Amino acid sequence: MLAAITTLLVYQLVGEVLVHFFALPVPGPVVGMFLLFLSLWAKGSIPEGLHTTANTILQHLSLLFVPAGVGVMVHFARVSGEVVPIVVAILASTALAIAAAALTMQGLIALRRRRAAKAPR
Repeated sequence: MLAAITTLLVYQLVGEVLVHFFALPVPGPVVGMFLLFLSLWAKGSIPEGLHTTANTILQHLSLLFVPAGVGVMVHFARVSGEVVPIVVAILASTALAIAAAALTMQGLIALRRRRAAKAPR
């Protein structure tokens, strides 16, 4: 488990370094996870330790929202003064995420149908 956590943190560190070095407008952890994805894709499998550790982290994912909740409570006066923009941003981003997921799903279904039509029977 320690090796898997170290692997995840090293990829995050590499992502942070690349973001700072190339001045990318993307968070370092996102770049790190993309690099991890690429390396796992190239390898063709997920090491058992990494799989187990990732599932354990995902089971406790809700704990990662505690600091955000505390931050909202600490800055409640500031947040309450900007309720309308926050609600609009939440609703708009949710609608965009649903639309992106729907379009992606439609594209994947169409791709699957095209491949099925081309496959020899």
